[in-house]
Amino acid sequence: MAYKHGVYTTEQATSLVAPVVATAGLQVVIGTAPVNQASDPYHCTNVPMLANTLAGATAAVGYSDDYENYTLCQSMGASFKVVNVAPMVLINVLDPNKHKKNLTEKTVQINSGVAVLEEKGVLLDKLVVKAASATLTAGTDYTAAFDDNGYVNIVVIPGGAGKSATSLTVSGVQIDPSAVTPADIVGAVSAAGVESGMECIRMIFPKLNMVPGILIAPGWSENAIVSAGLQAKTTRINGVFNCVCIVDIDSSTNGATKYDDVKQQKEKQAVTSANCYAVWLYAKAGDVLYAGSAMAAAVTVATDADNGDIPNVSPSNKTVPISAACLKDGTEVLLDQEQANVVNSFGVATWLNINGFRLWGNNTACYPGNTDPKDRWFSVRRFFCWDDNTFIQTYFQKVDSPANKRLIEALVDSENVRGNSFVSRGICARYELKYLESENPTTNLLNGCITFHKYMTPFGPAEDIEELVEFDPDALSTALAQ
Repeated sequence: MAYKHGVYTTEQATSLVAPVVATAGLQVVIGTAPVNQASDPYHCTNVPMLANTLAGATAAVGYSDDYENYTLCQSMGASFKVVNVAPMVLINVLDPNKHKKNLTEKTVQINSGVAVLEEKGVLLDKLVVKAASATLTAGTDYTAAFDDNGYVNIVVIPGGAGKSATSLTVSGVQIDPSAVTPADIVGAVSAAGVESGMECIRMIFPKLNMVPGILIAPGWSENAIVSAGLQAKTTRINGVFNCVCIVDIDSSTNGATKYDDVKQQKEKQAVTSANCYAVWLYAKAGDVLYAGSAMAAAVTVATDADNGDIPNVSPSNKTVPISAACLKDGTEVLLDQEQANVVNSFGVATWLNINGFRLWGNNTACYPGNTDPKDRWFSVRRFFCWDDNTFIQTYFQKVDSPANKRLIEALVDSENVRGNSFVSRGICARYELKYLESENPTTNLLNGCITFHKYMTPFGPAEDIEELVEFDPDALSTALAQ
């Protein structure tokens, strides 16, 4: 040991581990997009793409107001245009190499050097432009770009082969969203190991280092195959993470068009998971229809943002800037509180207009079959998932450390400091981590396995508030006594 003379210091690793903040309500949206408008149309299929703004989402997968055909755009509109929340992960399943059709040859007039092809979904690299019998070359004889309607503006370059033309003959290839099926949304893993659809959820953490919070497939989740797939994907993501999904109860002519039909339709879709929040009715903002799942997910994320990104507060009874609740075909539905409560009794949320529209419903889809508070309350279920994911990420750095008393104390102390904060802020009634010797037999310790026991009680929603009013006759005699 070296000879020392003086004052010295040594830094030691902090025994309390700072938690890694998980994005509690990270939306993962699976659906279709107008990828022909994307910056790279052929490399945005079955790939998780992070979007923090509408501009970023548009560059990644394109954007269209045709929400029925391009379902990812519903969530883009609901989150970025209506509620103003971010971020989200987009998984587009529309493959321009597979879901396509030939564009019938059309003649378009040139006005002031520009010809407008009023067709949507056109793949610019497949565009064939002719002037008379001559085929024009992109970049030399013309340029092509999309306008705000998704149409193609073809600009004739002066000095090019089409300089004297008054019209152009155009053909090519269009993407075809009608060719996408529920099986494409659910996805699969090919023999070569290529993942598609919901199977791409697995890629999110390795690719983006983010944990899914809410899975949705607006416009698709009313299909029983898709809703079953979403429910299945909420557990053991990457083998360890859990999340929730929000699904739509079908409100088309084939589904529930009246509030008392919702129970039967929910059962028909087999929507029963504790990790699932079901919504009946679409939401209308102006003249635009949004799937209930898209709007409810955006409202849930906004509620988290208002509460420190901690998902302990229910999104129910939070006002939403929408103008009507509708069936899938746009027919407005006027529910009163009693009818909306009947829908809630089926384990389904809906939209209620009381001094402004609001999301209405606290129960997960497991209710009324399962009344366990940790499962039935949507806010409690989300808190459990979020807390589990946060624990995993926070203490992953401790894996393979010596299994000694210092390690045990560090984890217990760190979690309990965090838990005391939750209790003091009224988030939980109890939040305590313990190391119990009875749960850690020597055989487990020899195998490198340490078990901790957490007691956690987040507060549920105050769903039923009552006032007892009593007439006091004695007050009359007291008041008149003098």
